[in-house]
Amino acid sequence: MIRYPRDFTGYGATSPNVQWPNGARIAMQFVLNYEEGGENCLLHGDAASEAFLSEIVGAAPWQGQRHWNMESIYDYGARAGFWRLHRLFTGADVPVTVYGVASALARAPEQVEAMQTAGWEIASHGLKWIDYRDHSEEAEAADMAEAIRLHTEVTGEAPRGWYCGRTSENTVRLAAQTGVFDYVSDTYDDDLPYWSDIAGTDQLIIPYTLDCNDMRFATPQGFNAGDQFYSYLKDTFDALYAEGQGGAAKMMSIGLHCRLIGRPGRVQALARFVDYIKGFEGVWTPRRIEIAEHWKAAHPPVKRLMPCRMERAEFVQHFGGVFEHSAWIAERAFDLELGPAHNSAAGLHNALARMFRSASTAERLGVLNAHPDLAGKLAAAKRLTAESTSEQASAGLDALTDAERAQFTDMNTAYVAKHGFPFIIAVKDNTKDSILAAFQARIANDTETEFTTACKQVERIARIRLEQIL
Repeated sequence: MIRYPRDFTGYGATSPNVQWPNGARIAMQFVLNYEEGGENCLLHGDAASEAFLSEIVGAAPWQGQRHWNMESIYDYGARAGFWRLHRLFTGADVPVTVYGVASALARAPEQVEAMQTAGWEIASHGLKWIDYRDHSEEAEAADMAEAIRLHTEVTGEAPRGWYCGRTSENTVRLAAQTGVFDYVSDTYDDDLPYWSDIAGTDQLIIPYTLDCNDMRFATPQGFNAGDQFYSYLKDTFDALYAEGQGGAAKMMSIGLHCRLIGRPGRVQALARFVDYIKGFEGVWTPRRIEIAEHWKAAHPPVKRLMPCRMERAEFVQHFGGVFEHSAWIAERAFDLELGPAHNSAAGLHNALARMFRSASTAERLGVLNAHPDLAGKLAAAKRLTAESTSEQASAGLDALTDAERAQFTDMNTAYVAKHGFPFIIAVKDNTKDSILAAFQARIANDTETEFTTACKQVERIARIRLEQIL
């Protein structure tokens, strides 16, 4: 048994009706990462200098040494960049969510006061702006707890949102397990919020962005000029706004850093974009906590069967009858690599159908012979499975005239005599008349053709049954 954790399905082909407030066509959200004073630095007890997201592209950590240039670049973000962005957003009356590194916030009382006066949300960006990939689970959890404590002490309120950024594989789970956060943003996997069942906790995930992010000014093959940044944001907005006009509204996030976009040669691009979106109707510019509140009210978590998390007995109990009297198919499917993609009717059907298709001819023939005759003796004796009873009733096969029943009996007898298995058709796709027509047409086929057709119909019946279960 292999269980694959990644989810490649999400909302699938059809986006939910998100119902943004006032019928907005897009939720346009700005994030300001406040990291200055929380980065790797010997002054902060770290072993080396910072090397990430600065004007020094490709910088390496200096072990046991302060990197004066790097520190100065981060200092610029706090001293100048923050205030330039503060003036831009407050002047435009656009609210912001701040991802605040707790230790950085503790070193920035005036900036914190300005954030709060402006009504900005201050979410947690962890204790320090450091990489957690090599931390033990216990050490990361301890830093997370201290981040919450220090954040609360500095701002007067516990953070309601979380984004670490430089994560380990444990980060999202640890954040969910705190029970503190209305939302977690350490994913980049969707254009909409979604609920994730993490260790039995329904955690709201509001994905973040790395593409609509000024960090690309500090990475190879990133943005070299403000016009490139503006053009990318505009194209993203235009695409998502059009989807919203078409009834599939989305969320657009923009990630910003004081030391990067706060430079005068870049900030004008952001200002132009803010002016651009103000020219459209139906643009909602919330803080992330407001997105979380909306999603909780309009789209609360719904408990669904999750086949990939079931034990074998439960799995077979639920799905052993999907292929008529053939629980062995579910038994074999349980041993496949299953994951979130198999928690839907389409996904689980694929897994079950694989086991049916890979079975021997004799085994598949056994599945065919497990199906009852249409309107046959078992139906008359009320000895069909509940699934078959419902299916046959849906096409009126439980209410035949004496003449119709005799006709079905004769055709069943002739079909089985010729082919060696009963006539099988997905009844719920048909009417009584179309079933009779198919019966009359198919009975003349050769047995090989009918075997193939019957197998496909068995798979179709299984799919219909799964859609009723999942």
